Amino acid sequence: MDFQDNVQKWLNGSFDPETKSQIIQLRNTDPAGLEDAFYKNLEFGTGGLRGIMGPGTNRMNRYTVGMATQGLANYINARVEGDKSVCISFDSRNNSKLFAKISAEVLSNNGIRVWLFDNIRPTPELSYAIRLKKATAGIMITASHNPKEYNGYKVFWSDGGQITAPVDKEIVDEVAKISDPGEVRFEPDGPIGGIDVMGHDVDEAYLRDILSLTLSPGARERHADDIKIVYTPLHGCGVRLMPEALQRLGFKHIYHVPEQDISDGDFPTVASPNPEEPAALKMALEKADKVGADIVLATDPDADRLGVAVRDDEGNMVRLNGNQTAAVLTYYILTRWKELGKLDGRQYCVKTIVTTELIADICKHFGVACYNVLTGFKYIAEIVKKNEGQGEFICGGEESYGFNVGEFVRDKCAQVSGAMVAECAAWAADQGLTFYGLLQQVYKEFGYRLESMVYIVRKGKSGAEEIARIMSDYRMSPPETIAGAPVCKVIDYSLPAQTGLPKSNVLQFFNTEGDVVSVRPSGTEPKIKFYFGAKGDNAARKIALLKEEFIS
Repeated sequence: MDFQDNVQKWLNGSFDPETKSQIIQLRNTDPAGLEDAFYKNLEFGTGGLRGIMGPGTNRMNRYTVGMATQGLANYINARVEGDKSVCISFDSRNNSKLFAKISAEVLSNNGIRVWLFDNIRPTPELSYAIRLKKATAGIMITASHNPKEYNGYKVFWSDGGQITAPVDKEIVDEVAKISDPGEVRFEPDGPIGGIDVMGHDVDEAYLRDILSLTLSPGARERHADDIKIVYTPLHGCGVRLMPEALQRLGFKHIYHVPEQDISDGDFPTVASPNPEEPAALKMALEKADKVGADIVLATDPDADRLGVAVRDDEGNMVRLNGNQTAAVLTYYILTRWKELGKLDGRQYCVKTIVTTELIADICKHFGVACYNVLTGFKYIAEIVKKNEGQGEFICGGEESYGFNVGEFVRDKCAQVSGAMVAECAAWAADQGLTFYGLLQQVYKEFGYRLESMVYIVRKGKSGAEEIARIMSDYRMSPPETIAGAPVCKVIDYSLPAQTGLPKSNVLQFFNTEGDVVSVRPSGTEPKIKFYFGAKGDNAARKIALLKEEFIS
């Protein structure tokens, strides 16, 4: 459909006057923006919707949220027998509470019981609540670490993981059938499911189970007064639970960045509330130097990703990337499991295809299986679901600052990760090491690896077309060498017969020296991402070469 047809449909349809006024203003002042808002429907990406807020079929607004929820309700009512319920949570973003309320009302008006959090809560706590309440599904209103203009709508299933095939496509099909807001039950016209509020009771159960995953209580007790931690939620919902978790672990010196404790969807102190961005940690690092802290922990707005900074051998604070944090935590956890006699051959870990191979090397050393899955924590959760009753999930991670331990939560969890980082630091202190020193020990034992991710932003329809061309060009003419060494293997994840994994728009190029480049468009943002991995003492030089070859 031509985007102008969509525009006219909204202007003529049963939309509120404010929305129509915004469309007219957009048409008069920003024709390119109008096209971007209406040239397609906002699609399910990694388990739901995500987009810029505003009027239009390609925007997050009460209508696209309502239509998505009606489609989800239709799917649940058609496919699920017996009692049906959905847990809903939301973060600190603008309109998150409104979108959660609309979702709750639409589901209830379709006869589905709703469990709605009383205030902002982390995404991983929603995953936990689904399992606790034995719910059919879950909805999290968040756009994770995206800029303030964005919001999103993540859908989870009864196992606590984000929806995967075939459920995701089936829900998409149901949503696609809803072509007009008049089809959405914004108001009740029959029996309702009811909306129940949840809050402190779930918090307590969640914190209790997080603490049950820890492995070194003696080390924590010995170093509770030594280790100083600065924590920032970057204006998100982690402030409700992360400090509490650290305190319950016994750590006595937890410092805040007061300006960033304020839950605010405009994220006033940062350009981007993404702990992967160096600038996001600026205030926390300044606080760490002021108080002499050993560790900085930062969470994104929905508190599923964790950024970490630690002191190096010269006493300077250095940021760790997601690969480094995940590798150290995996090494620590597997070491403790072995020391405690908990490894019996049934255990396994999981990493994504773009995450450091160092994790696989560590797992091999401990005799623990390591699964390799597509990008996205939902695929880690999918492995956990498939292995229920057959194996025991220890931990899993991805380079994009996501990590989890145990099976209580089926998504990445910054609260779990933060607790483990703090405890790992205490355990390392027992060995006469800092967290940074432990990382260097891991490199010494398993070989040095360095990873880096670079993305290119291409917005709008023309940007999407350019990203598609880039991927097509790499498929037709893959590089013959990378970082000066011959390419010996190319993996195209759009070919399931070749990979044994679900179809995905990802390409990987491996050279004879163990270096790798992965290229993939983001599923939720107007970006194409390049993941560079280099092996050996000259890894830094090779990373620079790879960036020059692919980005220039």
